[in-house]
Amino acid sequence: MDFDSRVEAGQRLAEALGRYRGEEDVVVLGLPRGGVVLAAEVARELQAPLGVVIVQKIGHPSSPEYAIGALAEDLAPVYNEQEAAGIDPSWLARAEASARGANRKRSESYYDEGLAPLEMGGRSAIVVDDGMATGLTMEAAARLLLSRGARQVVVAVPVASPESVTRLQPVADEVLVLDQPDHFGSAVGTHYRQFEQIDDAEVKTLLWEVNAGV
Repeated sequence: MDFDSRVEAGQRLAEALGRYRGEEDVVVLGLPRGGVVLAAEVARELQAPLGVVIVQKIGHPSSPEYAIGALAEDLAPVYNEQEAAGIDPSWLARAEASARGANRKRSESYYDEGLAPLEMGGRSAIVVDDGMATGLTMEAAARLLLSRGARQVVVAVPVASPESVTRLQPVADEVLVLDQPDHFGSAVGTHYRQFEQIDDAEVKTLLWEVNAGV
């Protein structure tokens, strides 16, 4: 199953999550940047607040696009232990420091006097991304939400590799995936006909618009 765009994929996810519509303790969170486009569609349909979970991927030193770990805001990183085992610990420490710095910078760009992180205590958190290849960034996000007091975490993505779903099942209360191909490929973008780059300004605009009821 291919998706036309992130907006269309978000609309399909929203339909699949319809049972949460109007529930007052539900919040929807997207993983920046692309996941926020889908999360905005879900939040509008469910009439829920929209937030973000700021997560930074940690790429392999010889192939930065290949994730070996992920760090969500101020938590300890999540790693593919097998991949990380052979990497110099001092390099990992530098990569973690860089990821923390990137997370702080992004947080400063999203939040101001009018926008603040959503409170998680006792709420059902639906966390959305445009797909899962390794599941590491989503695992880091789910663990962060649980540490902030979320009552339950529902992971919702249009497409995911079987391995990533297996990784998330012990962490999340529910993992909703519209398409789980046996041969996922190397990138989420290959499952979309349009997969344009999203910048931080677009993410902030979506946060404003959805939470203002636009």
